[in-house]
Amino acid sequence: MRFTGRTVLVTGASRGLGRDVALAFAREGARVGVGFRSHAAEAEAVVAEIAATHGAAVMVPMDVRDETSVRDAIVQLARVDGLHVLVNNAAIIRDQLFPLLDAAAWQEVMSVNLSGTYHVTRAAFPYLLRTKGCVVNVASVAGIRASPGQVNYAASKGGVLAMTTTLAAELAPRGVRVNAVVPGILSTGMGARLDHRIVAHRQSVIPMGRLGTGDEVARAVLFLASDDAAYIVGQHLVVDGGMSL
Repeated sequence: MRFTGRTVLVTGASRGLGRDVALAFAREGARVGVGFRSHAAEAEAVVAEIAATHGAAVMVPMDVRDETSVRDAIVQLARVDGLHVLVNNAAIIRDQLFPLLDAAAWQEVMSVNLSGTYHVTRAAFPYLLRTKGCVVNVASVAGIRASPGQVNYAASKGGVLAMTTTLAAELAPRGVRVNAVVPGILSTGMGARLDHRIVAHRQSVIPMGRLGTGDEVARAVLFLASDDAAYIVGQHLVVDGGMSL
């Protein structure tokens, strides 16, 4: 129960990896803010699942693209017990080969994945400063190796990794740790929605020979957010079964 008495916000937590991360924090005693934008029914189901096991969770509606929406949501969540952990997980994909990638698809991905990380971290920082809390950004193996057809997604996640490193150096002296997890292809979330031929090809180059699970990445997130990682700052923890080797 490493997070008893702590409040955690997980963005994009209504389904996929975010859901798994939210459930994992709740199992270890955290009060979890289940961030979501449009999947209200799924977010409500996550909160109900946590409550069924005597955990504490609240729905946190927000649009990470909108600074005002984010600020108001975090004020409501943190007004009770503050905020101790932020997990920036909200992300979208709009895959297309570069010659066919229009400006709208580029901008949409960047506004959610990269600018969204900025908006939420900026709004959460005053509360994390008070609690000497931490940020865990969810990046992607696409940000560290070529991923044809995902130039917008890869650029956004590469930006998240760069942001992680620089923010870590800037905020560590103030007592706020910033790190990132770098998932590979998972059997949940975006990975579950990929074309099966793409999944089969990518699985063939994973040394472990299988896709990862959301729970495996969630355990890495909880480690980085816990006191077990108290001296770990600005690191990118890759959880990809060896795909990036």
